[in-house]
Amino acid sequence: MSRDLIVRRAARELRDGYYVNLGIGMPTLVANLVPPGMTVHFQSENGILGVGPFPTDAEVDADLINAGKQTVTVLPGASFFSSADSFAMIRGGHIDLSILGAMEVDEQGNLANWMVPGKMVKGMGGAMDLVAGARRVIVTMQHAAKDGASKILRACTLPLTGVRVVHRVITELAVLDVTPQGLTLVERAPGVTVEQVVAATAARLVVPKDVPEMVL
Repeated sequence: MSRDLIVRRAARELRDGYYVNLGIGMPTLVANLVPPGMTVHFQSENGILGVGPFPTDAEVDADLINAGKQTVTVLPGASFFSSADSFAMIRGGHIDLSILGAMEVDEQGNLANWMVPGKMVKGMGGAMDLVAGARRVIVTMQHAAKDGASKILRACTLPLTGVRVVHRVITELAVLDVTPQGLTLVERAPGVTVEQVVAATAARLVVPKDVPEMVL
């Protein structure tokens, strides 16, 4: 349920005509929730523009995959191109929105999502390019690790993907914005109190007088 809540809230960040890159894992589910009547151009780093919803069993084409090697569909008018062209699109500032996951985010908007020291790393993928090139970066993540430790920190402890790159964080508990005043609580999940969000967050939070519930 928490995963579904995060994805549904993230889908509300889409805007008509946006060019959007969805990170591996939970963010890819946002492609299934484009509001009716809205046109969103989903881009995949391996060279697709016009990614559609995930395929049904009857639609699966093993040769049609995204950057995370998941099978996908494409919409009418989709295009295919090289990774060089794909990253030129990203580095050139043509991606309106990047939605990606994280292992840690801190109150300065720093992001760590590509490696844990001592564990095998297949590669950093496109995350470093995306957070540097996209016009807006939104992180979707669980608020805490499996052991209960907060993943939203005063300062990241893992190697950074980008410095001061995150604009908004969406978790199963809250929506947080990185602002000049600090990490600000802007929405809370249905049934969750401000006190619960503060208690679950290691970072210092700016808490407005009125914090509305998420609209999903």
